[in-house]
Amino acid sequence: MTDFEASRARFDLPEGVTYLDGNSLGPMPKSAVERARQTIADEWGPMLITGWNKAGWMNLPGQLGDRIGRLIGAPAGSTVVGDTLSIKVYQAVASALELRPSRKTVLSDNGNFPSDLYMADGLLRSLGQGHDLKVVDPEAVLDAIDESIAAVMLTQVDYRSGRLHDIKKITEKAHAAGAIMIWDLAHSAGALPIDLTACNADFAVGCTYKYLNGGPGAPAFIHVRPDLIDQVRPALSGWLGHAAPFAFDLDYRPGDGISRMRVGTPPVIQMAVLDAALDAFDDISMEALRARSIELSERFISEVEAGCKQVELVSPRDPQARGSQVSFRFAEGYAAMQALIARGVIGDFRAPDTMRFGFCPLYNTLEEVSHAAAELCDIIATDGWDKPAFKTRKAVT
Repeated sequence: MTDFEASRARFDLPEGVTYLDGNSLGPMPKSAVERARQTIADEWGPMLITGWNKAGWMNLPGQLGDRIGRLIGAPAGSTVVGDTLSIKVYQAVASALELRPSRKTVLSDNGNFPSDLYMADGLLRSLGQGHDLKVVDPEAVLDAIDESIAAVMLTQVDYRSGRLHDIKKITEKAHAAGAIMIWDLAHSAGALPIDLTACNADFAVGCTYKYLNGGPGAPAFIHVRPDLIDQVRPALSGWLGHAAPFAFDLDYRPGDGISRMRVGTPPVIQMAVLDAALDAFDDISMEALRARSIELSERFISEVEAGCKQVELVSPRDPQARGSQVSFRFAEGYAAMQALIARGVIGDFRAPDTMRFGFCPLYNTLEEVSHAAAELCDIIATDGWDKPAFKTRKAVT
């Protein structure tokens, strides 16, 4: 049975703070400090370079990939961790294009995270082979999929509104048109049930510092459908994706299976922290987590709308059509969010006017949600946001 009180106790949550920004950066698991200390003091310190063998550092990318794979419905040996999400997006798109050499268009939507679009556009430009990136409204994706599309690249949950794509329906349409399907799970892995095997997705990528709580800068992951992996040529032919890295061959030979999608040296300390963070999911039913997430978000929407008529719901009204976040539009949204943070309720802001709140049942409670709604309504009702300090833009919003 899923016990959310027990899972909350796993996190180091500052006293007096209501944290509703786990969709941007998850809080620190209490075990992270000891795990990092152990890796530094008990492994790196005494073992030095022998830690790659003695402590099993070289195996971490695959081990963590399998742990994440369990949360996204991917079979063992089909997911690997390392590098950044941007690099994993680049790998997926480049591989997809090689699998469909006669097609020239990558399809995405304007709700995709901009970094994904930047990486795809940069790759297509560097190829210089007449490829183009077609960007449509999220609602227009299905109709835009046809036989001209080489790859469809989408983020399952819109980072601004929380709008949720139908992963199975879109993947089926992409395959029916002969296109490769790439999913970015940055805002859904660890937040809702995903079954990549059932939907037959070709590639999936994601970060681990949001709902997976791996810490700032935690490495990304990539999944490749098992029957495709031996056809995939890694565009970024990194040393650790080589079939025999320590043979030091001058010619690249891709490694077996998902290991070929490795690129750079594993960030061992960060991976150790991520390994500790994933322990929080060991006794968690993703279906139960999803049900509680909807309960939290529904209460927040209800109480904010009841107490504050000046805001507009940006997220889908239907909870089944959104991820684990809720966004409201307010003309002075940035200042209002800064005022809210000053009161100990942390969400975030997305330009031009959207206040964004993430809900994670691993540590968020119904009482916190009600408190956050009350504070937000009070700030807007009293113009508590109208202070110069709250209007000064910071580097990270």
